Amino acid sequence: MKNDYRIALLPGDGIGPEVVGEAKKILQVLESGMGLKLTLETAPVGGSGYEATGHPLPEDTLKTAMNADAILLGAVGGPKWEKIDFSLRPERALLGLRSELKLFANLRPAKIFSALVDASTLKREVVEGLDLMVVRELTGGIYFGKPRGIETLPDGTRRGVNTLVYTEAEIERIVKVAFETALKRNKKVTSVDKANVLEATGLWREIAEQVAKGYPDVTLEHIYVDNCAMQLVRAPKQFDVLVTTNMFGDILSDQASMLTGSIGMLPSASLGGKTAMYEPIHGSAPDIAGKDLANPLATILSVGMMFKHSFDREEPNLWIENAVESVLAQGLRTRDIMSKGMKEVGTVEMGDSVARELEKLIQ
Repeated sequence: MKNDYRIALLPGDGIGPEVVGEAKKILQVLESGMGLKLTLETAPVGGSGYEATGHPLPEDTLKTAMNADAILLGAVGGPKWEKIDFSLRPERALLGLRSELKLFANLRPAKIFSALVDASTLKREVVEGLDLMVVRELTGGIYFGKPRGIETLPDGTRRGVNTLVYTEAEIERIVKVAFETALKRNKKVTSVDKANVLEATGLWREIAEQVAKGYPDVTLEHIYVDNCAMQLVRAPKQFDVLVTTNMFGDILSDQASMLTGSIGMLPSASLGGKTAMYEPIHGSAPDIAGKDLANPLATILSVGMMFKHSFDREEPNLWIENAVESVLAQGLRTRDIMSKGMKEVGTVEMGDSVARELEKLIQ
């Protein structure tokens, strides 16, 4: 098995550099404990990329990403760049990376750690044991469809246009990812659409039915996106794998994250091309940047997903999950998951604590 990996670190903006810094500690523990050689290359992206080169996705950063075995991204964006041209805003770097690397499938697990059941805003019986996966299409849909933009009408008023468009091939490949994922879980796929009013998602439903014929051991069900949003709050444990469009997945995965207690707890994987990208699903949180308040656990857990999906090593992923569970069981909490009787710690102390627990598990 390969032991030499090149990893691109793209810290980004806001709390991105802080949480990636803690994930780097985890990578160093794995490198030492497993006898690996990890080449870590850091490059600017998002607002930091714009400040360095005038573009949110600098050419050298893209080259670094494309030459890596895997990419770990922090977060991008912030109010500092809200007034610049739309095409140069930090968030365009994310869309550019997904497009250039052909990352069409985003996997976002929503799994609650036993020590954090009471951190959820929902009742214990609703979320205890929760373990679902949102599979979100990444490179199509309304975020990329054309025509798009703001146009001036003959009467002088303006109109904003975005287009929801999907081809059969785009739908088929993302739905197949969902079914393949379900085969390794509880063999149930729920396809989320709005087929009653959106023709594009009517096609989505039709293709999902066709794909399902190739997976007789997996159950397929359909649900409208508005009902899905309600059911995620009412009875989330009914779901195993949710598969949906780019925009619906963007919204539903953030909603699912709060079932676990904090958006700061959830990792993600973007797959499809030769090089996959891993990132926490939280934003750049500029209001707490530099204050040692950010929760690094989602980024640390993203490292686990990297080893599982890019390096075909499941054991490090389990070690990291167990290390996080152990630290939480000790009562350590960052502010976003703090509860009565627990000990509040900062970003650095949380990262150090997980690294120590990981060292014990590897030995």
